[in-house]
Amino acid sequence: MKQRLRAVWMRGGTSKALIFHSKDLPNDKSQWDALFLKAMGSPDRYGRQLNGMGGGMSSLSKVCVVGPPSVDNADVDYTFAQIQIDTAIVDYSGNCGNMSSAIGPFAVDEGLIPTTTNGEVCIRIHNTNTKKIIHSRFHVINGSFEEEGNLAIPGVDGTGSPVQLDFLNPGGASTKYLLPTQKVIDTLNIPQHGPFQASMVDAANACVFIRAVDVGLKGNELPDEIEARSELMHLLSQLRLHASVSMGIASTLEEAEHIKMIPFLVLVSSPQSSLTLDGQGVKKEDAHLSVRALSNGQIHRALPLTGALCTAVAASIDGSIANQCSIQSNLKGHPIKLAMPSGILQVGATVKLNEHNQWHAQSGSFFRTTRRLFDGFVYA
Repeated sequence: MKQRLRAVWMRGGTSKALIFHSKDLPNDKSQWDALFLKAMGSPDRYGRQLNGMGGGMSSLSKVCVVGPPSVDNADVDYTFAQIQIDTAIVDYSGNCGNMSSAIGPFAVDEGLIPTTTNGEVCIRIHNTNTKKIIHSRFHVINGSFEEEGNLAIPGVDGTGSPVQLDFLNPGGASTKYLLPTQKVIDTLNIPQHGPFQASMVDAANACVFIRAVDVGLKGNELPDEIEARSELMHLLSQLRLHASVSMGIASTLEEAEHIKMIPFLVLVSSPQSSLTLDGQGVKKEDAHLSVRALSNGQIHRALPLTGALCTAVAASIDGSIANQCSIQSNLKGHPIKLAMPSGILQVGATVKLNEHNQWHAQSGSFFRTTRRLFDGFVYA
């Protein structure tokens, strides 16, 4: 039977999602998947999700659930669901950094955190997927999110008010370990393709880093160029699946097939000039690292924000593949500039060796913009 559910449709960074109050969803969470799939129009054998809210891309096929906090050091709980497009899978294995930027403003505007403040507020978000805390800082006017502003972010036309996201102790979000294999560089043996060097790092979400040149790419190709090469896409998929097993996310390759979201596969190369999706371009001297990411079976048109944060962390770990490919001058203690298909993204990360001579990610941060697109009811 058709259900009518109160919802808000918001853009967060370079993603869009339906956002629900937890109180408006069934108490039995086993019923959520069917509702989310129907609302987003999945599965869709045509890949367009025309019968739902989704847009046929992983960045447009997301659901967020917000409610009262379940831990003492948070103001709200936030659960993220990645809705697969062509299969009936709802993936809760990781968090979405882009949509995290929408959660604080949503909570304020929806009255979950009443405030009469004029100025900056800090909302403490508990992401239930990763069990991590995110501090969201933004401005409010008369108790409502100040949406208008002058910040432009790559991949989004127009400007908005900045939302600063600080991910606290992001290491081990997916696997409990910053370096799940305890190594900075590993080898992944892919049948019929041979060995590949890889750095497997888990900060905000788990990622596996591969040199673009090792899979036959320069590293500055646009997403459509990469996706047009079916054999290459198959290889990238196999690398991701083998990394999932090596990192302990899945116990078998078959199980890894059903965990679509993590790990992200990130192709890195030294900075180089390239075109961007808007027909403009980036200059190699403006970046520290060139990055392309495989997300939910597609080459991301920008970067998954949690993947970008993990990249910044990985680039700060001496000897990792991301670190080897990046320009190191003036990098320590400063935001890293990542060249990606939509432009350049700046991400800050604080990574240090602890007293046991092990790498520890203290924090990661970046700025996003967000906008409420409509609110009302969705039918599922």
